[in-house]
Amino acid sequence: MKILVTIPHFFKQQKNAIHGSQKNPQPRIQALTNSILSLQQLFGKPPLMIKVGERITIPANTIQSTSIDIVICTTGEDHLIPYLPLPQGLFIHNKTNAEPLLLGFECHKILKDNFGKYDYYCFLEDDLIIRDANFFTKLNWFNQVTDFQKVLFPNRYELGLNEYTGKCYVDGDLLPRVTAPFQNVNDEPELKGQIMNIPVVFRRALNPHSGCFFLTHEQMKYWTEKDYFLDKNTNFISPLESAATLGIMKTFKIYKPAPESANFLEINHLGNAFFCLLGSVVKVPKN
Repeated sequence: MKILVTIPHFFKQQKNAIHGSQKNPQPRIQALTNSILSLQQLFGKPPLMIKVGERITIPANTIQSTSIDIVICTTGEDHLIPYLPLPQGLFIHNKTNAEPLLLGFECHKILKDNFGKYDYYCFLEDDLIIRDANFFTKLNWFNQVTDFQKVLFPNRYELGLNEYTGKCYVDGDLLPRVTAPFQNVNDEPELKGQIMNIPVVFRRALNPHSGCFFLTHEQMKYWTEKDYFLDKNTNFISPLESAATLGIMKTFKIYKPAPESANFLEINHLGNAFFCLLGSVVKVPKN
């Protein structure tokens, strides 16, 4: 399986910043570094197993092999690429002159320009980390048992430890009116399956945003043939959410694992921007 991942990355420190891309650089360096490392460790160079008695290695996980190319899109000099503590060759740096908030659409261009070379075409915000070696195996299963017009997004989660929990999924339902102009969640609202004798439930997402998407060859072809592909429409929340979500939402039926099956497909949002709201802005009911 050949995988192409595109990542928009921007950093410019500012006072009274709102976004993480404008605050302390160190968390952004850590996030992007961890994202790249995890992708390469899980899906890049083939894994090995040490035969201790013979002091040699043998290939591992050969039933399904993967390879990955990572392209990071930046604009001007507003990025942290020189500060990443990574060896050469783990990613391609694509330099642009795009508006910072529209960098995601530069990633869409890269995906289109490389159409036909990969099995999966992916977009990932620069603070997201895949930690599941079976991530694409799960996507493959979903795509095989459904039709190509159904797309599965992961649940984003943050980790911490407080009086309430140690793990929090951060993209629960929006009010229906927010996405109603772009999707009809009542059209095939729920899918059910079973994996290793465990039921899994998928629902049309009232909050389809995950900061990422993962399209098959067939899905990528279908999207790029739409007249609105690369129209840079930013009408869903902001340009950032629009680049990650709007085009997919207009083209496909987006599903996410339902809360009762949330960890079937998930992705780590580094930091605690949402987690720290528990008990204050976000109410936590008492048991």
